[in-house]
Amino acid sequence: MGIVDGNRDFAGDIEPFRRELVAHCYRMLGSIHDAEDAVQETYLRAWRSHGGFEGRSSIRTWLYQIATNRCLTELAKQSRRVLPSGIGDPEPDPDVAPHVGGTDVNWLQPAPDAMVLPDPADPATIVAARGSVRLALVASLQYLPPKQRAVLILRDVLAFPATDVATMLGTTTASVKSALQRARGRLAELALTDDQTTEPAVPGARELLDQYIAAFENADAAGLERLLLKDVTLEATPLRTWFAGRSTCIPFLHRHLLGSPGDWRMLPTSANGQPAAAVYTRDRHGNHQAYGICVLTVSGAGIHRISSFGDPSLLGAFGFAPHLPQAQRAQPTAIPSSVAPGLPRCR
Repeated sequence: MGIVDGNRDFAGDIEPFRRELVAHCYRMLGSIHDAEDAVQETYLRAWRSHGGFEGRSSIRTWLYQIATNRCLTELAKQSRRVLPSGIGDPEPDPDVAPHVGGTDVNWLQPAPDAMVLPDPADPATIVAARGSVRLALVASLQYLPPKQRAVLILRDVLAFPATDVATMLGTTTASVKSALQRARGRLAELALTDDQTTEPAVPGARELLDQYIAAFENADAAGLERLLLKDVTLEATPLRTWFAGRSTCIPFLHRHLLGSPGDWRMLPTSANGQPAAAVYTRDRHGNHQAYGICVLTVSGAGIHRISSFGDPSLLGAFGFAPHLPQAQRAQPTAIPSSVAPGLPRCR
């Protein structure tokens, strides 16, 4: 076998792991952009050193070792990524001037399902993977020190043996077990409940998303009120200000965000195993420009949380254009017989 054939075989051996490595790096870093960069670097390092790969572990384990250590290097240079609900109490006054986060805030990002979930041909794997990328879980993982975060993900999410994790991190099995115990204890302190991490698929979730989109695009505050649960939470980066409870969220949306019918346009998608929308906002010329991604946490009874990410660069990762194509600019979505979901913006 020649060098070219050997390189081609190696590329074929490692490529099937790309999507799960992106998911791993996303859990570690809380940013889909950083996760992509980390995986690119992982593959570059693997390519450069594959001649020295001795086969003492599987290729998959070897790739995770490279990726994890690449993430730990990155985490040593940055602060943890957060959501607004992680840095302060909810605002009780819906008319307060929202506080925009400064350069000191490193915001958590959503992840497109197409980049972090396995092939939909394997339903059982999809169910497990969805829970491991829920926004609530990824946000909670950011509270763990990087080494503990790595151990918890490698052991509890990916089920690597403690001996393999010790080898990956250059430590002992006893240290891995200790770090895992501390990490589990910290997550318990954060009160991460089972319903935040288990299978998020809810019958009718897409219908709720469609209703939410219709209500938001039509500036229909009453429609939104019928969709939101009483204890709903609303947060919208880059705003530090967030709201809890329908009685506060609806007035804030109605008075400060909804605007007029047609100000917002949304296209359905999915993120973190949850219903989501790519969001566009109308500029002063009447064109709809990229705003960001809105992710919904839903139950059978309605919408429990609206997490809006005001970052236009996210739309590219989700496969959407930076502005709304002419064919999709027409009238807002017709309001279904029930009603629908939405998102906030800072004016």
